[in-house]
Amino acid sequence: MSKKVVIVGGAGFIGSNLAEACVARGDKVHVIDNLTAGKREQVPEGAVLHEVDVCVYEDIVPIISGADTVFHLAALPRVQYSIEHPKESNEVNVTGTLNVLTAAKEGGVRRVVYSASSSAYGDQEIMPLVETMKPEPISPYALQKYIGEEYCTLFSTVYGLETVSLRYFNVYGKHQDPEGPYALVIGKFLKQKDDGVPLTITGDGEQTRDFTAVEDVVRANLLASESKKVGKGEAINIGAGNNCSINKLAAFIGGEVKYMEARLEPKHTLADISKAYELLGWEPQVALEDGIRALLPVE
Repeated sequence: MSKKVVIVGGAGFIGSNLAEACVARGDKVHVIDNLTAGKREQVPEGAVLHEVDVCVYEDIVPIISGADTVFHLAALPRVQYSIEHPKESNEVNVTGTLNVLTAAKEGGVRRVVYSASSSAYGDQEIMPLVETMKPEPISPYALQKYIGEEYCTLFSTVYGLETVSLRYFNVYGKHQDPEGPYALVIGKFLKQKDDGVPLTITGDGEQTRDFTAVEDVVRANLLASESKKVGKGEAINIGAGNNCSINKLAAFIGGEVKYMEARLEPKHTLADISKAYELLGWEPQVALEDGIRALLPVE
């Protein structure tokens, strides 16, 4: 029997990759996306696109009702954007999440898989980052995504709705957006290389990130939707389990580099992924070099 799944933010970067995987396994896939950041052409054939806004509760209720699983990926992402636009990002990242959870509760949904963020950890001194650490968000975005986790736990405790939160670490891959001031660094570097301009690095470039392939993130979502070991709001790191400096990343992609003013961001990220293996049976399969190589244009 095929199941109804709803992917909130399913026309975006990670959401569209997840939608492809759900269609491929035979699910009845419904995508909710207002196409602010998502793209219509990224929604796979076989999925139904509902062009509605997650902030309008009445519009999402009938779509979510009766779903087996809701994957909630809709967000106004990026730390810098939230610093400049805290109110707008809060509306989507907090109120939007509350809308999804409420609609899922009212609509008889079995489980909600929430896309959380490693930014909730803040700038910790001890590595790797493990889920038992006290979150110390240092941006509105980080706080907003952490509030979403807390709402998930609360909805499991108070209402019995199964939830699980996946804390992503610097996801990259197919459908990533290389445009704009808040673009993810790998997509941005690849576009700059393609355009023949210097790769721009903020600060000294010695900051490290745990870059995670979108294919691995999609697999984590699918496992989280089915695992019998989760459902009570657990927060689980989804990362590669090793990190790479921005300087080293730029050297691998190749080309001239240009350094820019540092910005407010954690110095290092590195995921402890033992909990993901324990609760989901998940571990990363795509090495960073292989993942980037697949995105480079054929010479």
